[in-house]
Amino acid sequence: MPIKTQRDLPAKEILENENIFVMDEFRAMHQDIRPLEVLILNNMPVKQDTELQLLRALSNTPLQVDVTFMNARSHLSQNTSANHLNKFYVTWDEIRERNYDGMIVTGAPVEDIPFEEVDYWEEICGIFDWAETHVTSTLHICWASQAGFYHYYGIDKKKLPRKLFGIYDHRVQNRKIPLVRGFDDIFPAPQSRHTETPAEAIHACKELTVLAESPEAGVYLAIAEEGKKIFVTGHPEYDRYSLNNEYFRDLDKGLPIQIPYHYYPGDNPKEKPLLQWRSHSNNLYSNWLNYYVYQMTPYELGSGGKGR
Repeated sequence: MPIKTQRDLPAKEILENENIFVMDEFRAMHQDIRPLEVLILNNMPVKQDTELQLLRALSNTPLQVDVTFMNARSHLSQNTSANHLNKFYVTWDEIRERNYDGMIVTGAPVEDIPFEEVDYWEEICGIFDWAETHVTSTLHICWASQAGFYHYYGIDKKKLPRKLFGIYDHRVQNRKIPLVRGFDDIFPAPQSRHTETPAEAIHACKELTVLAESPEAGVYLAIAEEGKKIFVTGHPEYDRYSLNNEYFRDLDKGLPIQIPYHYYPGDNPKEKPLLQWRSHSNNLYSNWLNYYVYQMTPYELGSGGKGR
């Protein structure tokens, strides 16, 4: 699938070197098709890393995707330059009159903070409510899934005894739902968080259907409103070295951190990490784009129709 980006987005060259088909605006203008419009609200601190990870994850279907990156206007980024944000990102104020086929809301390093004390919480809630009428399907990742559980269903998070950190096996719970079509019975996925939304509270919520769960890591994947809202508590978009970089970052800061679970061969941080979750990640994003975005969105965005 071609991913459409701005011509000089730094991630574009890296993706092309990985033999991923990336299309710039000029070529896209000459294609007589209607690409999927996907909005990515990127709350992660080093935004370029997340851009690359998500564009890579969205590149494995025959569908053409036109990606727009958005950042929270009410938060001042400390790790991404203002020049990068001004050049490649929009704010909600700039696009709130538009409609999108899909939206991805990323995690954020604010999980130890009560939701109402996050400086952009009011804006996040506004975007969540706006998505109800302007987005066909929204995918919430990690902290965004906890925020969604809290905002939509009133289910609060709780602090874990220690960071959930590593690669955990998850079991598919409901094979009839297309989002997990093609998944193995048990599949690995990265987790990196200090808090969780309690599994019993998610199961008790009648609006939510749990699709995958782990004895150690809790609920991994849940769905609501026939796929209009999807919640992923982990980080399927992570690349081979994401957990490695987090581990050594925390070590350098003197923070308490354990070796990522089931990540390094022999639990030896000097060894190259095993990439175990890429096929599951590709499957997840492909199923989301196909069954809950492409198959459900109207051909003319904003027309109010359902499906193509």
